[in-house]
Amino acid sequence: MQQYLTDGLSLEEQIGQLFVVGLPGLTVTPEIVELIQRYHVGGIVLFKRNLQDIQQIQALTQSLQQIAREAGHRYPLLISIDQENGMVRRFGDSTTVFPGNMTLGAINSTALTREVAQATGREMKALGINMNLAPVADVNNNPANPVIGTRSFGENPQRVARLVAAMIQGYRDIGVITSLKHFPGHGDTAVDSHLALPSLPYTLDRLESLELIPFYEGIKAGADSIMIGHLYLPALMPANGMLPATVSPAIVRELLRHKLGYQGLIITDCLEMNAVAETIGVERGAVMALQAGNDLALISHQYTRQKGAIETTKQALEAGEMTPQAIQESCERVLQLKARMLSWNTLPTTEQLSTIGQPDHLELRDRAYALSTTVVRDTPQLLPLTLSPDQRLLVTILQPSSYTFAADKTQATESFVTELHQRHANIESLTITTQNAVESMQGIDQRVSDFAMIIVVTVNANLDHYQGKFVQHMLQYGKPTIGLAVYNPYDLLAMPQLGTYLATYECTPPALRAAAGVLFGEITAQGQLPVSIPGMYTLTP
Repeated sequence: MQQYLTDGLSLEEQIGQLFVVGLPGLTVTPEIVELIQRYHVGGIVLFKRNLQDIQQIQALTQSLQQIAREAGHRYPLLISIDQENGMVRRFGDSTTVFPGNMTLGAINSTALTREVAQATGREMKALGINMNLAPVADVNNNPANPVIGTRSFGENPQRVARLVAAMIQGYRDIGVITSLKHFPGHGDTAVDSHLALPSLPYTLDRLESLELIPFYEGIKAGADSIMIGHLYLPALMPANGMLPATVSPAIVRELLRHKLGYQGLIITDCLEMNAVAETIGVERGAVMALQAGNDLALISHQYTRQKGAIETTKQALEAGEMTPQAIQESCERVLQLKARMLSWNTLPTTEQLSTIGQPDHLELRDRAYALSTTVVRDTPQLLPLTLSPDQRLLVTILQPSSYTFAADKTQATESFVTELHQRHANIESLTITTQNAVESMQGIDQRVSDFAMIIVVTVNANLDHYQGKFVQHMLQYGKPTIGLAVYNPYDLLAMPQLGTYLATYECTPPALRAAAGVLFGEITAQGQLPVSIPGMYTLTP
């Protein structure tokens, strides 16, 4: 008689293993204890709100695991995080700052990408986090995409596929569970699914020629799980209203399980995102997601919704909307992954915290960023900068009107000014916002003769119209002007006549340090744009 890992588990225990939940703060709460003990929840997701420093992070994960062990869980909790690196790094500066996907896409090295994943995985495991909700496998070929952008390796599906596979291999080398996202591809959308439901109006033939290519390669490389994106695909989904792929058997079962042949774990994106929460509702969305073939339902924030979703799932089972067999099949997949990857005997010790920021990780960080800065064009040949001590440099730093909910909001632009000051003392910097832009322009108008050169730092200017208008105004002065895009490389679309333009793909201190080195000729720029800029730059495969 065949033996199953679910043998001896009650249906309530099995249901609990199908949920991944978040908690509100830095310490264990009575609510999370109840979810683990009474409701048998088997997965936790952590966000920046839960993370203070490496000692606190490890103490939190150890506490959560102790609660689960004492509650009789057979295997440790899945403790997951979105540590994509770059501008989506939940650890902030607590751990080594490694380059994000598009930065790695500009380097285009599978070996380096694998090294970054290995180092990231070592630091995660030392903190007690065993699952990374990464890598992003989306092909970003839409300049107007507000939520993927630099989280993608680029727009060429073959390049994205190579780097996705390398990253999965790197995490597997260290024993960190991976999750490809956002299936079947969130790159060619212009709507943030945190806010509404994006539509992907393509046939299967188109998806197979572009969006699905990195997922095929990621599966071959051994992806442990795949996250379903909150997307509407009218050509593939039945005409029963605009529902997200997350709750569609046509996407989860037919496309992913049967067409792609994927046998691993399938997880939803957070069900509290507006694409689900304001259409189906979180609790009902969890039931529909499990019915569609997802194995894990992710609910990141509110305890009432987490508890309500578990209760609603029990009610659906009692009403015959779900079968015990379906619950068991999903729970079996969860437990098989846990049995293969996790053990109560390998939880981290305090001594392992020395892994964080170890010298070879810092060397890897610096080596990677030195390769990433991209000089898109330098028609007037302003680089490298050769300023005499008395020449005054104006640095204007434009702040974005808004960010996607996925990205960390921390800006490190002050570190860029510090780096410039170390190379040229005669600098004046101004931070520009939508509120002070007009006043700032008027002030610069009166003093423009004081400056020999202008550096304009932009953040998603092609999606933030005030930034483009500001740069256009700066260019009217006729002063030598350099544009530096420290996030979205498509900013040049808002200022096409700008002759000297660089991209860093992220606003992190090491990325900006490398950019300053390029500006002053200390580093030779080697990065290549991994995306096209319509009408100005076409990506070559």
